[in-house]
Amino acid sequence: MKKNIFNIHRSLSTRLSLLIVLFAAVILVASLGYMFGVSREAIRQEAVNHATEILENTALRVNGILDKVVIATDNTDWLITSHLDSPDSMFFYSRCILLNNPDLNGCSIAFEPNFFKERGRYFSAYSYNDKGKILTSQEGNEQYEYFYMDWYQLCKLLDRPVWTEPFMDYNPEDIYSYDMIASYCKPLKDSEGNYIGTIAVDLSLEWLSKTISAVKPYPNSYSIMIGSGGTYFVHPDTTKLFYQTIYTETLEKPDTAITALGRAMQRGEEGMRQLKIDGEECFVFYKPLSTTGWSVAIVCPESDIFGSFNRIRRAVTIAVLAGLLLMFLVCIRIIARELRPLKRLVKQAGSIANGNFNETLPDDGRNDEIGQLSDSFSNMQRSLVNYISELKQTTAQKASMENELKVASDIQMSMVPRTFPPFPARRDIDLFASMTPAKEVGGDLYDFFIQNEHLYFCVGDVSGKGVPASLFMAVTRNLFRIVAQQGHSPAEIATQINNILSNDNEQNMFVTMFIGCADLKTGHLDFCNCGHNAPLIDGEFMKLKYTNRPLGIWEEGDFYGESIDDIRDKQIFIYTDGLTEAENLQHELFGDERLHEFLAKAQSLSSEQVIIMLQESVAKHRDGTIPNDDLTLLCLTIVEPK
Repeated sequence: MKKNIFNIHRSLSTRLSLLIVLFAAVILVASLGYMFGVSREAIRQEAVNHATEILENTALRVNGILDKVVIATDNTDWLITSHLDSPDSMFFYSRCILLNNPDLNGCSIAFEPNFFKERGRYFSAYSYNDKGKILTSQEGNEQYEYFYMDWYQLCKLLDRPVWTEPFMDYNPEDIYSYDMIASYCKPLKDSEGNYIGTIAVDLSLEWLSKTISAVKPYPNSYSIMIGSGGTYFVHPDTTKLFYQTIYTETLEKPDTAITALGRAMQRGEEGMRQLKIDGEECFVFYKPLSTTGWSVAIVCPESDIFGSFNRIRRAVTIAVLAGLLLMFLVCIRIIARELRPLKRLVKQAGSIANGNFNETLPDDGRNDEIGQLSDSFSNMQRSLVNYISELKQTTAQKASMENELKVASDIQMSMVPRTFPPFPARRDIDLFASMTPAKEVGGDLYDFFIQNEHLYFCVGDVSGKGVPASLFMAVTRNLFRIVAQQGHSPAEIATQINNILSNDNEQNMFVTMFIGCADLKTGHLDFCNCGHNAPLIDGEFMKLKYTNRPLGIWEEGDFYGESIDDIRDKQIFIYTDGLTEAENLQHELFGDERLHEFLAKAQSLSSEQVIIMLQESVAKHRDGTIPNDDLTLLCLTIVEPK
């Protein structure tokens, strides 16, 4: 027993401590969540600004280099067209461009085939930078027909200066040595506007790649640059250079985000996108380069941008969890100490619960809630002793009352016929009836008997329920049996019963009743309906000529009867309103329509089958709800002899 009490006490301490810690945790999580959210957004915005600024500076630097190429070319082409009479001067001009711009890789001043007839089919003055030393040579020959190259043909066909996509350029001193370059090409025209050749200034992409790749806003960030066709010519993975595009990897594993990024860069847009690259979330900042059709981008892994933030968040989370755990342990100890007197009180209360009502409760002299609880238990103990004594008396009285109600119910049910078939020797009567009180006893009634080849029967419903209704029902049933046995018509029976019930009816109770008398030889039916529900014949409601009042309301006045010539082989069904007013959980009534539909399909059934199946239908409609009224059913068929 001590172990159980201790477990209950400890469980209460644990629950209270958990509630306190959970409440504190909710506040901390909400506060820290808001703080971390604001901080993360501030770091993100700072990273965007920082990376955008670096990208702007990189683009300015690269554009400055590209602009130098354009300016150097534009400042030289007029000298070339002015000295077409001196082919050797072209080598001088080509060399001067590289001397004045040491960042450039090479320069070609190439002319149309046989332009200088004395120099043959090929003439291209080519100078290139060989580790700081400017070398000059004749570029064209049978192995390298320059006028078929893209850098020559492109500006000729477009008739405007263009930047070429990166390509491999050979070293004239070693035809097996190649450099990766991009060229700015500009068409050369004579004084009459005729195309005569191309000046192409080469920029080493190896040098440009080093310049761009040197930019690192964060330790693991990197730069990429693509051409107008999407081809990489700056990328940390050198195996992708010039052989793969930004779309290559999406061919095997479609990635709409990378595809959208590539298209935006090709369109010359600038901006920032957040997407997953090689399984890692990254921020990509991109910007076009001048009029080249190229685009440069800086890729910053999210882990770099939020690295410090994530480390701080982990440290704070660990500290908070440790603090909450410490708070939980401290709360358990404090609450357990404060609830120790309650443990003794629980022990004493358990003894009282086991029937030891003379157990003395502890008095700790406390004025707090526990002391008040102890006083309340003392008062409850005294009240409990008195209550149990009174409960014993009440229980005995209730048992006696229930026994009396059981006897009353048995007496009431014995007053109505319960043996079916009621006339086993007769084949011309198919009759079955049932009565189900809503309480222990009820106010419904039915009765029938045969006298002088006439079947007298009735169904009634007393106002109200319970014991008063059952007493009124017993009186009414006995009156019916006594008056009917005198051979009166149903209207006369109703009149005499009404006169007797109305006399000294101080409770103003009344009964609705249908009284019938059927001639078993001819099938003639006399009946009187006293405020009762209209019966059904062969599934159709009877059309009544007279609306008589219920029995017992007032004494004056006669009751009017009606008749049907022949009811043989017709099914007569009489019921109380406990049938049509039966409710389900949605307060929907069983209703006349359901009753009509049921009986319309029950013409071939016996009276017993009709009653039993209708009771099942009502129970299904109620779906477990408590009956709200007594239910009485009677079904009768006079069978015509064959």
